[in-house]
Amino acid sequence: MIDESLQQWFEHTESLVSALLEDGSNEEAHHTIEHHFSSADFEQLEKAAVSAFKMGFEIEEPEEAELEDGSKVFAFDIITEQPLDEDILKDETKSMFELAKQCKVDYDGWGTYFEE
Repeated sequence: MIDESLQQWFEHTESLVSALLEDGSNEEAHHTIEHHFSSADFEQLEKAAVSAFKMGFEIEEPEEAELEDGSKVFAFDIITEQPLDEDILKDETKSMFELAKQCKVDYDGWGTYFEE
């Protein structure tokens, strides 16, 4: 049984891949994938970033951000290069979701850019 939150990220993956391909993004090109993580607790987020780094992932420096309600949150991204392949991206999403769960931070999905 797939966790309901993870299932939502799988649906996000299907929708995003489909939209990018419909818009003409190059299916053959590797896309820069940014997986987003956040936490109100900077130390917890930093531990997650260190764990990801030790696993061999490219991470961006944690940053502070302000939410719409004015509260503060800390965030960082894990960067990968992947083709727009749903199966690959779902596997990667599952790994990122599990990392976030293990590190007690929030996984906020992924995004990418249009590739010619």
